Amino acid sequence: MSEHAARTVDVAVVGGGPSGASAAVFTARYGLDTLVFDRGVAALPRSAFLENYPGFPAGIDVETYRALLRDHLDEAGADLAADTVKAVEHAADADEREDGESGNDDAEDGARFVVTTADGRRVRARHVVAASWYDGAYLRPVVGDGAYEAHEHDGDDHEHFDGDYPDADGRTEVTGLYVVAPAGQRNAQAVVAAGQGAHVARRLVKDVRLADGYPEELAEHYDWLRSASEFSGDWGERERWREWFDERVPEEREGDDDIADLRESYVDAAFETRRDPDEVEDLRERAHDRLLDHLDDDRIRAYAAEHDLRDG
Repeated sequence: MSEHAARTVDVAVVGGGPSGASAAVFTARYGLDTLVFDRGVAALPRSAFLENYPGFPAGIDVETYRALLRDHLDEAGADLAADTVKAVEHAADADEREDGESGNDDAEDGARFVVTTADGRRVRARHVVAASWYDGAYLRPVVGDGAYEAHEHDGDDHEHFDGDYPDADGRTEVTGLYVVAPAGQRNAQAVVAAGQGAHVARRLVKDVRLADGYPEELAEHYDWLRSASEFSGDWGERERWREWFDERVPEEREGDDDIADLRESYVDAAFETRRDPDEVEDLRERAHDRLLDHLDDDRIRAYAAEHDLRDG
């Protein structure tokens, strides 16, 4: 490879709208080094106001919602690059072109792809999540011509990415490539797009866990915090969690050298989700403060003044 080595990430997400941000939050929170490319031109701004997204009973303006998405990416630990992705290539092909030598399919950094942006930036990635609403032409080097279909619009012939190319879980025949968008009606509403992004990210995380050696029944990852009350009785003891793990290990895997380490990692992760009531209250206050950061100060003052008048 070139002496100017590109950054290598676990996950490169193309698109920072509801679907891409949702996917990136899940992968970053799992601990995968995640970089989101967002050129700032998405389908969402075509909406005058977002009215049907759960959790915002009076709706939310698009500008504030997008700021919340960016803030959430930062909180989750994902990086954001304000640039357009020009192409996604197989790392072996990109290395061969740059070095003039035969590409190595098993790169030392584990990267399967090279992502190139409009400003010439190159990022190596082990996984790519396509989550951009536009035509997906940047994927052609890795998916080939068969992933596109022709159609006629206003008398002109056009070609666009086939929304049926990925399966329902966003997986593709290209190892490491997942597609959230373009995906037809699954991207038609912000809340549906966000849900699809989360679903595909969970499939990616599951695949990572399978590659790490987790048995199929234990490969699912559930990203939530548990109340301390969930750890009462036997479930407050690590041994009970070990037993639960072992009950789900296939017979043929019971003697594997890595099972004991995976078991302890699984139990550690479970206990790390435990939160007592005081911790939950701290999280609540912090969450409310974070939301206030995105509200107009004058509106906060006006609300506070009106609230005080009613109480008086």
